Amino acid sequence: MEYSDIEADDYNDSAETIRLLVPPDAAGGRLDAILARLLPEYSRSRLARWIDEGTVLLNGKTATPKTKLWGGEAIEVQPAPSAEDNAFAPEAIDFPVVHEDDTLIVIDKPAGLVVHPAAGNWSGTLLNGLLHRYPELAGVPRAGIVHRLDKDTSGLMVVARTLIAQTELVRQLQARTVSRHYLAVAQGRITRAGTVNAPIGRDPRNRLKMAVVPGGKPAITHYIPIENMARHTLVECKLETGRTHQIRVHMAHIGHALAADPVYGNRGGGLSAPLRQTLDAFQRQALHAAKLALVHPRSGETVQWQSAMPTDMQTLISALREDTE
Repeated sequence: MEYSDIEADDYNDSAETIRLLVPPDAAGGRLDAILARLLPEYSRSRLARWIDEGTVLLNGKTATPKTKLWGGEAIEVQPAPSAEDNAFAPEAIDFPVVHEDDTLIVIDKPAGLVVHPAAGNWSGTLLNGLLHRYPELAGVPRAGIVHRLDKDTSGLMVVARTLIAQTELVRQLQARTVSRHYLAVAQGRITRAGTVNAPIGRDPRNRLKMAVVPGGKPAITHYIPIENMARHTLVECKLETGRTHQIRVHMAHIGHALAADPVYGNRGGGLSAPLRQTLDAFQRQALHAAKLALVHPRSGETVQWQSAMPTDMQTLISALREDTE
């Protein structure tokens, strides 16, 4: 998606054994529920998986998530990343970093860089580069990535450096408290602000695309026109949710597909030969993640970053300003 938010699925950033004593008031509770209460910094899904993997011992023995507790039991948790999360190799890949501290990293992703390995892109991704530049991220799932940008969308992304920070950032994304603003060039003239509230799911006619479909996941995009040109509009889009290709799908849904979008756009007619050449040469959707704000997992303070519009989008907009109907 512009931001394709990753579901909570947590791992520890340390191999240190966690030792707990079940309190008396936990009597009658299930092991998974009591662990979630005692270790709130980890997601329930991750704790359940640790139990299933045998890395949680109850009085020195393995147990099941449904095992009843009566108080006084000794619990040992030996966190360990799963094999699939450590299956990616570090690679020397260059990417701009606009902020880093011991809790998080903010990246200004260039267009053309794939965020996460997947079919067709098992190497050369941002994740590979993160593992090379920050080796400690090998102990954090997905090298700390909590959301994604499309390959050909540029702009700001946040990466967690610890499991606790990752869990907190995922929770903020789920609570819709992370502020995400994009700059986009849309086809057609948009004269007033608006909101698209339409569910997104797989396109039933083309499984490689997303679409507005009944029964899809809730998706909300707010948009504000910034500058009208002859046949295009520079808009600012604000995400409430983070569905795959959300801005691209929503803008196409209201008849204003993003300029040069190879999947959801359309060629349009009546453009001059130079402008057509400019659009053909652009070769990516005109979309840039320009602003990002969130609550810092360690300090609890709201922090924000901005990214300047990339040169290729500036060149495109300059050409569109010269367009005449």
